[in-house]
Amino acid sequence: MSGRFDNDPEHWEVLESIYLHRRPWLTMRQDKVRLASRRTIDDYYVQEFPAWVNVLAITKGDDAVLIRQYRHGLGEVSWELPAGVLDDGESPLDGARRELLEGTGYSGGAWTPLMELSPNPAIQNNISYSFLAEGVSLAGSQQLDPTEEITVHLTPLDRRREIVFDGGMLQALHSAPVLKYFLQRG
Repeated sequence: MSGRFDNDPEHWEVLESIYLHRRPWLTMRQDKVRLASRRTIDDYYVQEFPAWVNVLAITKGDDAVLIRQYRHGLGEVSWELPAGVLDDGESPLDGARRELLEGTGYSGGAWTPLMELSPNPAIQNNISYSFLAEGVSLAGSQQLDPTEEITVHLTPLDRRREIVFDGGMLQALHSAPVLKYFLQRG
């Protein structure tokens, strides 16, 4: 249930914003804000990121196109959905289609929005858009960035369930759309 309620807290007033760090993968700003109570917070830090996308891609044979990738922040290799960052001016759907093709070589199928999530609404400003792509097929080879090392795995329905429920998919923004998919299927 979304929308606004009569007793919702008011938006904070931004009195000042200062950028502390601006790099392609890390932009940090310090805001000075005033709450509805008139209290002021001098040092509220926000990380700015572009929008992200991910895709639960299902082949005509009902296998999911999952990937395994090393993530240096955790120092782990785990299961993920094909995903990435939107390019400037790119729609979430176009970005999701591009990321699926580049990361896995799969494309096509019927695409529907699955969900939108905030990675961390307390300190991040971006949204992650999840899509369901049903009936995808292999269309080519991976087109990875120089820093990407991704393996592709076609995964049957029972195995997808085990991966998420047993903690093999550590990325919460990837686990949530898979869980929603299972809940919708009944």
